[in-house]
Amino acid sequence: MTDSDRTASSESPRKGNPAKLVIIGIIVLTLLVAAYTQLGIIVVQPIGSVPDGRTVVIWRRSANLNFIDSADAVCDRSKAGVSLFCRGVVLAAIVKTNPILLRLPYSKVLYDLSTGGKEYER
Repeated sequence: MTDSDRTASSESPRKGNPAKLVIIGIIVLTLLVAAYTQLGIIVVQPIGSVPDGRTVVIWRRSANLNFIDSADAVCDRSKAGVSLFCRGVVLAAIVKTNPILLRLPYSKVLYDLSTGGKEYER
């Protein structure tokens, strides 16, 4: 075997097993669907008791929560209006019924996604 033959054979692309790729694709898709339907990202905007804000990942047991949500968005959807009282009640209910899996810093981008870009007073 000459040097040019070795170079040509080492540069040839590997062909993956199509069945393996399909199985990996199905597993990834299943995990993404499970995460979207079972987990939730709740954003707490900076307010008096939480001055830096917080983003938490929860195991979603409440049917009325979106994948990305916030207390302000829940209050706005319930037509009760966004107030400090409503935020407190919603956050207490979320923490009581949905286990927190991960605590992260506040994300303005996720908050804006949860409220549809609406801003509420702190």
